[in-house]
Amino acid sequence: MTSQEAAEFRKATDELSASDTHEDVAAALGVSVQAIRQARLDTSSANYRNPPSGWRAAVADLARRRAARLEKLAGELEEAAGE
Repeated sequence: MTSQEAAEFRKATDELSASDTHEDVAAALGVSVQAIRQARLDTSSANYRNPPSGWRAAVADLARRRAARLEKLAGELEEAAGE
């Protein structure tokens, strides 16, 4: 394996294993990271807060963007495998 192939492997597996963070979700919803963390707590917790309004649409959008990045990665890898 060449050093270029090793670098491509690292990049591809980094993208595959990357995920959105609480920070990404907070930014998509226009709320604080703390608000996201509190909404993830068990509802019996004294610090629990309701999820921000519009959370389903925002998380769906993040999921679609991630899916598009992974689809692009898969296409690039399949194209390179055909060389």
